[in-house]
Amino acid sequence: MTDDPDPAQRQQLTVSERDLDILAEDLARWLDSKVSADRPPRISELSRPQSGGMSSTSILFDAEWSVGGRGESGSFVARMAPEAGSFPVFETYDLATQYRVMAGVAAATDVPVPELCWLENDEKPLGAPFFVMRRVDGRIPTDNPPYVFVGWLFEAGPAERRRLTHNTVEVIAKIHDIPDPAARFPMLSGPGRSLHRHVAAQKAWYRWALADDGFEIPLIERTFAWLAQHWPAQPGPDVLSWGDARPGNIIYQEFDPVAVLDWEMAALGPRELDLGWVIFIHRFFQDLATRFGQPGLPDFLRRDDVVTKYQELTGYMVRDLDFYLVYAALRHAIVMARVKRRMIHFGEDTDTPDRDDYVMHRTSLEALLDGTYEWD
Repeated sequence: MTDDPDPAQRQQLTVSERDLDILAEDLARWLDSKVSADRPPRISELSRPQSGGMSSTSILFDAEWSVGGRGESGSFVARMAPEAGSFPVFETYDLATQYRVMAGVAAATDVPVPELCWLENDEKPLGAPFFVMRRVDGRIPTDNPPYVFVGWLFEAGPAERRRLTHNTVEVIAKIHDIPDPAARFPMLSGPGRSLHRHVAAQKAWYRWALADDGFEIPLIERTFAWLAQHWPAQPGPDVLSWGDARPGNIIYQEFDPVAVLDWEMAALGPRELDLGWVIFIHRFFQDLATRFGQPGLPDFLRRDDVVTKYQELTGYMVRDLDFYLVYAALRHAIVMARVKRRMIHFGEDTDTPDRDDYVMHRTSLEALLDGTYEWD
């Protein structure tokens, strides 16, 4: 075990640098203040997922304690903002808002949200604010390696993938059906029309992530201009938008959702924000498979299937979907370009004279802008 640093030094250590035994002690001390245990809680099976740093950092742990002689235990996940030195994708990570959104969804729907336990706004216990939720067992379609190449979803049959498509769309529909979302989620409201506010926030994120440091991406600039020229005449009514709506943020048992994760991109806006995102993100992976001469999963999350199922579930007629698909491709372009910058920063990649090559799906986005992208 690493020698325990003095308190001043301990506060300076980041979560990823801290010895797991020390982190377990810090968690036990913090948990004791929450549950008033008979004796200090015992933390075990503490680990960090292999991937992390670009989104919220996760710490997995088991805990057991007793109160009044009655034993309690559980498996938990602590979510916290990534450390500044990790060159994160997003500028801010509002964990308190994520916690409140998840709590609001759980209160208003039967969407399976992990059971929330505690929100800690003070950074002193672990070096950053965090919240803790119960851990949910199951399986997730992986991003790395992408599920279109290998894994349980790739090996499933067409009927099973249709079932997962329908179940995923049903989750989105239930989130969108939450009544009076502006009143339930006032922390997501703001001045002006929600779609204008949403796009303005993406532009500000792009400036922070890339352009303000001299990394302008001409293709991204061109796409913002395209959006301005093709703005929907009548955007649909506001709903709660999950934000990162896709199977990779759902835990499934067999092909049924048991936990809906990652609410850091939640917002108020038209329904098509989530529909465009879930369709495009799968096509991003499918286009990768096609590029490498692999079959991928062309029968999964097809545009027409998603729209048909969503309209069947909600009675809402999807509108202006081409706009929202281009917008999804733009948002993902900013992610990809920021990831490229991150890799360069850590010496894992080199710069390129053509900045549009920062966008991994450059060809697809260019085809979307030119109206030549083929969906079938």
